[in-house]
Amino acid sequence: MSQQDAGGTGALGAEQVEQPPAPDIDISKPHVARMYDYFLGGKNNYAADRQAAEAALKATPEVRLAARANRRFLIKSVRWLAQEAGIRQFLDIGSGLPTQQNVHEVAQSVDPNARVVYIDNDPLVRVHADVLLATDPNTIVLEADMRDPKALLDRPEIREHLDFSQPIALLLVAVLHFIRNHDEAYAIADTLREALPPGSYVVLSHVMLPEQLTEGQKETLATYNTRTATGLTLRTRDQIARFFQGLTPVGSGLSLIADWTIGNEHDSYGDDVISIDEIPALKGFPLMCGVARVDG
Repeated sequence: MSQQDAGGTGALGAEQVEQPPAPDIDISKPHVARMYDYFLGGKNNYAADRQAAEAALKATPEVRLAARANRRFLIKSVRWLAQEAGIRQFLDIGSGLPTQQNVHEVAQSVDPNARVVYIDNDPLVRVHADVLLATDPNTIVLEADMRDPKALLDRPEIREHLDFSQPIALLLVAVLHFIRNHDEAYAIADTLREALPPGSYVVLSHVMLPEQLTEGQKETLATYNTRTATGLTLRTRDQIARFFQGLTPVGSGLSLIADWTIGNEHDSYGDDVISIDEIPALKGFPLMCGVARVDG
């Protein structure tokens, strides 16, 4: 779907007013999924999203590169899980807008029968995904809020699509830092993880609180906290590691984005999103990534 279809300006004249693709979509305030889409070079965003994203980029230019590296982390994790760990079920919480090499595309490139459930609280995600997935019976998208994980897990659509007696990959990629309360974030992750059978995996990325915030990082944080409904909560390395408590890390474990690896380091899958040569520029960037296994 083009941005013109979605109501964005795209090649339209600046004088034309952007319109939402559905009445229940509020485009007057920035949404983190649409800001992330903008960072990735997508077209499914609106003026409020672009303004907030540009403010973040002005303060911390590395954010765009980090967004692409985070996407590479997701792609490589899913590829490894499907190809090496034999996972055939994926539950992607806070999936965001469809972009290049979506989870279902990566997983189904290994096994066309791999099943994927996307969850997001932005109705625009549902609008676009419904079009994208119209002919894919193995992939569904639901509009839901992870802040009520029990209700989410009880959705009949999820239970009908995924077999919770068989291993599932739970994807919590760049999403838990939008939960401000620490206890609530841990309760969400624990509830979701406890529903998984042994042999399942958790894939997680989370912005880390560095020992000292730069002025640019402070400005970026202020942009999210004043302009978006969710805000952005940075957590220490130990606080992020708490999400993996009781799990067995694989690959490089919980690592900074520039240091993260899994499987064959020479596998170029996902490198078209961001070149491996660009990764060193993120050395020290405070984004933690990891994959861990549920053993029992």
